[in-house]
Amino acid sequence: MDFSSFQFHPKVAAGITAAGFTTPTPIQAQAIPRVMAGRDVLGLAQTGTGKTAAFGLPILHRLMQGGRGHVRALVIAPTRELAEQIHLALTTIGGHTGLRSVTIYGGVGINPQVQKLKRGVEIVVACPGRLLDHLRQRTIDLSRVETLVLDEADQMFDMGFFPDIRRILGHLPKQRQTLLFSATMPAAIRKLAAEVLTAPETVQVDTVAPAATVSHALYPVAQHRKTDLLLELLRHTDTGSVLIFTRTKHRARSLDEKLCKGGFKATSLQGNLSQSRRQAALDGFRSGRFQVLVATDIAARGIDVSQVSHVINYDIPATTEAYIHRIGRTGRAARSGDAFTLVGNEDREMVRAIEKVLGRAIERRTVEGFDYTLPGPESSAIAGRPARLADRERSRGAAPVARGARRRPRPAGDHRSARQG
Repeated sequence: MDFSSFQFHPKVAAGITAAGFTTPTPIQAQAIPRVMAGRDVLGLAQTGTGKTAAFGLPILHRLMQGGRGHVRALVIAPTRELAEQIHLALTTIGGHTGLRSVTIYGGVGINPQVQKLKRGVEIVVACPGRLLDHLRQRTIDLSRVETLVLDEADQMFDMGFFPDIRRILGHLPKQRQTLLFSATMPAAIRKLAAEVLTAPETVQVDTVAPAATVSHALYPVAQHRKTDLLLELLRHTDTGSVLIFTRTKHRARSLDEKLCKGGFKATSLQGNLSQSRRQAALDGFRSGRFQVLVATDIAARGIDVSQVSHVINYDIPATTEAYIHRIGRTGRAARSGDAFTLVGNEDREMVRAIEKVLGRAIERRTVEGFDYTLPGPESSAIAGRPARLADRERSRGAAPVARGARRRPRPAGDHRSARQG
């Protein structure tokens, strides 16, 4: 099968040729005919499977007939990076159509967006929060939207955007085509799909297993030795671009600083950065100016960086789905990739769950010459401290620490990730 079998409008076909597309990916082969037939579609596919073109090409084909100068297609995405990525893809494959697209998200001035909307656009790619701002200010009219796309729906749920989505739906025509894409299908996504889709067709690609081109390894290590092991691992591994995941934005920032001090060209991507600094970090990583990018799950979602050789889980993810999302950044397009995960005793249950998804045990590795037995600074201090000193601390009101636990202050902003858009 090739793209000519879909019989796209000649100007859309010209964009496909200019983009260098030849053979449709599995999600494109399944979704494009259904979207072109006007059906609602529920698509289960991860980032990197080609789903933007799967919905983008049929939308461009449809928009070649009908009026210009008003919003006819709306794509809602959870993050600024994904919105820009979708916009870039649409403008690339739609370069011969004359159709206009605009991105709408927070963290940047609203007035340039207002001016572009006033000049007239056919496609809007938006994050929910800023789109609601435009609706409140009446700077956008969605009353003539023909196709709605909800992309990365599970991520929008994780980020708390569903109430915003439901408010936005109230501004759209009831008679429309709706396409919903998600990498996973928890109960909340099924509920939303039942609300917004009419007799949908389901297409599903690669949602339960990671790419076969990725090799997996676990590096057991105590929490206080993680950073030192990571530095040693990076020094003794032949890597290209490395994407490191942490659980919190505070830890991403801290680890970035330690990697830079250790001599690595590193940067971080987390919710506290301004849009310009986020874009600079991404551009630097893509260009190779930074070898290492440290990110949280939310900050990294939707990032399409094709040259990642290694994904390292500094913190093990909370779900098997998140593990698959993370490692999906490497081993793309038939390239080989490596996924390393630093694990402690407390991670045993999640390790078992990941191995169940993979259908095999993951190799445990050690780094030769690394001292795994070195005690942490707190444990050595406690071990050498007179018992009466600990008693005096308790008498001053300090809460007793459970056996084996470590007292560690929670950094500000650590308990939740900032919403984007």
